[in-house]
Amino acid sequence: MRIARVAHPEGMAFVSIEGDLNGSPESLTVAEIAEHPFGQVQLTGRRWPLADVRLLAPMLPSKVVCVGRNYADHAKEMGGEAPASPIIFLKPSTTVIGPNVPIKLPASSERVDFEGELAVVIGRPCKDVPAARAKDVVLGYTIANDVTARDQQKADGGFGRAKSYDTFCPLGPWVETTLDAADVEIRTELDGELKQDGHTAQMVHDVPALIEFISHIMTLLPGDVILTGTPAGVGPMRPGQTVSVTVEGLGTLTNPVAAR
Repeated sequence: MRIARVAHPEGMAFVSIEGDLNGSPESLTVAEIAEHPFGQVQLTGRRWPLADVRLLAPMLPSKVVCVGRNYADHAKEMGGEAPASPIIFLKPSTTVIGPNVPIKLPASSERVDFEGELAVVIGRPCKDVPAARAKDVVLGYTIANDVTARDQQKADGGFGRAKSYDTFCPLGPWVETTLDAADVEIRTELDGELKQDGHTAQMVHDVPALIEFISHIMTLLPGDVILTGTPAGVGPMRPGQTVSVTVEGLGTLTNPVAAR
């Protein structure tokens, strides 16, 4: 199932995307989900053409847990080695935006980078999850852009300020519940030019290992999102440009870039 969150003519709702994504966009419809998509999904019977609704960020997480330097080639381009244990940090929920919403660059930063990533969406409350049972707590997967004020990251020696500006966590366009994320391609394009091209099989710590590590530290709640790290090729964005992250089997997340 492809689960999205949309603004429709009568409000907002979680929906199921119906139709062939490889076919005509006009053939796609959205079916309203009753209440929320956690647990047994029930449909209300109301439907709209996808063209008549606006895709929002598919989740409003209580927290976004990010993993740093989880691809060896990215760790190398940042001037270091891949860590023996995952490096994690948090993005506030106020960083989250949906497809086609502008990423707004703060005047206080001279370099803001894109980082295309696979994102894991948690499906139920969980703590101390062993890697062997990690799939039991996953609702599905979506696409993320872990936007970073790179100059501030280097100046501060940490992630807090650099990762936390409003609009610095685009998510979408939907959550795919049946994706096998062990080896899918991640591509990032800036104004149509390929900048990143990697595969999740290159992760230093795979998704089950990340869920085990993170859930031993904090309780994960339904809708929480884990950003699993970015391949090499990160780079700066400027106002007026457009960044698109494509994950095989998930589609493409596109956002324009603007000055704050």
